Amino acid sequence: MANTVLIGAQWGDEGKGKIIDVMTEKVDWVVRYQGGNNAGHTVEIGTEKYVLHLVPSGILHDEKRCVIGHGVVVDPMALVEELEGVTQRGISIAGRFFISDRAHLVMPYHRTIDEYREKKASSGNTIGTTKRGIGPAYGDKASRTGLRMGDLLDPEFPDLLRKRVEINNKILTALGAKPVDAEEILSTYQRAADYLKPFIADTIPLLNQAVRAGEPILFEGAQGTMLDIDYGTYPFVTSSSATAGGACTGSGVPPHRIDRVIGVVKAYSTRVGEGPFPTELTDAMGERIRTAGAEFGATTGRPRRCGWFDAVVARYSAMINGIDVWAITKLDVLDELETIRIGVAYEVDGQRVDQVPANVRVLEKCQPIYEEMPGWGCSTRETKSFDSLPANAQAYILRLTELTGVPVEILSFGPARESTLVLESPVG
Repeated sequence: MANTVLIGAQWGDEGKGKIIDVMTEKVDWVVRYQGGNNAGHTVEIGTEKYVLHLVPSGILHDEKRCVIGHGVVVDPMALVEELEGVTQRGISIAGRFFISDRAHLVMPYHRTIDEYREKKASSGNTIGTTKRGIGPAYGDKASRTGLRMGDLLDPEFPDLLRKRVEINNKILTALGAKPVDAEEILSTYQRAADYLKPFIADTIPLLNQAVRAGEPILFEGAQGTMLDIDYGTYPFVTSSSATAGGACTGSGVPPHRIDRVIGVVKAYSTRVGEGPFPTELTDAMGERIRTAGAEFGATTGRPRRCGWFDAVVARYSAMINGIDVWAITKLDVLDELETIRIGVAYEVDGQRVDQVPANVRVLEKCQPIYEEMPGWGCSTRETKSFDSLPANAQAYILRLTELTGVPVEILSFGPARESTLVLESPVG
């Protein structure tokens, strides 16, 4: 298999964890390249369910090597907890799990700053963050004041930490929050450092050596394109590069070594948190889709906002990510619907709009222009080939490929590994 980037093409929560799990069989390495423990990938294997926030989903496959790249911000305590949870379930990580020494640390003061900024935000200006400290950690990275995984192993770490705590306690006090205790943090983080030390490495030459050796790599994106710091619905976005380009900047593998991009989309749309969502359904249909799809966040448990498939968003994602094929998930959620809608364009102030506006205030005014298609009224869960799908389900999928200009290669009909159809040739 070629070196592949797998990204979410909507607002995250597209079911990437399951698709990554399926694709991992064909690769040697799985690399997480951005985000933090504000993301959650859910994988079901038989009767076992795994929810991973930082550790690449490939860890569930024996002998696959997994890397947390330097584009990720890492909460060491959350990572230790996650690794302990994985190993307690019989999964060995020794010799096949690596953390970049350049990855930035999420500190306790980042989490508190995140929480209090959300509390202080005026009505309508909250971002809807997970309050995990991700944004403030990336902020320190950009302002060149952050601490990195390699610093955990540096004899000067105590002094570096105390200086950062002193500065951030002034920020916390200004926000009305309680200052943090530097010595308490130091004790906790040194214990984490002892646990993580065997896994911390310079992963850039490690991955480039794998490329030269012809060992296929799967780059695992978190969140989704519409939450990307540059391309998403700013400011209602995450703090990292969630698009395919982030795979290079967050791993150290050069662009010409990336062979293909798989975009993951749900057969409908969801969003967690604040921000515009043109095809959102706030009625009984939205609730029906939420219930059928069990649409609650893997990280926060928050109910997801649900809506029809937005072809404008999908086309935009295909363009900026260079998506080669789609993986369409949760088709089965639509099984019982009599009529299905697709958002094919927007209308703003009487004008048709076929692209995602950069101005979030314009996007908030966008009204979707819909096409309607008949549902198929039967289960797709046992589908073994594209041709065995109900005719209306085939027509729906083909219409999505026509509207987006991207063929489909993977179809998913449920949470389990086996409820996945990888087509021999892309359709559409």
